[in-house]
Amino acid sequence: MTAWRALTCALLPLLWSAAAAAEPTDIAVKAAFLPRFARYVSWPASAMPKGSDPFVLCVIGRDPFGAMLDDAARTQLIDGRRIVVRRLETATPAGGCHIAFVASSGNQFPPVVGQAVLTVTDANNGGPRGIINFVIANGRVRFFIDQKSAAQRGLSISSRLLALAVGVRQ
Repeated sequence: MTAWRALTCALLPLLWSAAAAAEPTDIAVKAAFLPRFARYVSWPASAMPKGSDPFVLCVIGRDPFGAMLDDAARTQLIDGRRIVVRRLETATPAGGCHIAFVASSGNQFPPVVGQAVLTVTDANNGGPRGIINFVIANGRVRFFIDQKSAAQRGLSISSRLLALAVGVRQ
């Protein structure tokens, strides 16, 4: 019985780490969500990509995702168009971006007033928030949607995405 206990004690940490590895991280979940949001948003015709141009997802400031976001974007097509990821160091005018993600540690918010850009943030207390803002609720990645800001930018958000939100600002 002592050998069994020793073996169990030796394997227990490995089992816990394997279980933890099976659970996606918050960053992995956000990376998976970001390109999928485009499926549930309608842009005005003037903001749609031209010809066969792709949708552009910009990460502004510190990039918490790395290759995870590129991998997630690679698997998505929006109206037959691929999604490409651009990384911008500063919050320059978001020209060319259809979706702009700004991490919570980023203190610069993209100047997109009046532009049809879906802004996404993970701002916690007090930071600027995008049209979609990631939060952790009950240990899970969830999001709030500011439908009023979306409408002001000419964006229409599907009721299917609104139904998944923790809260919606009308």
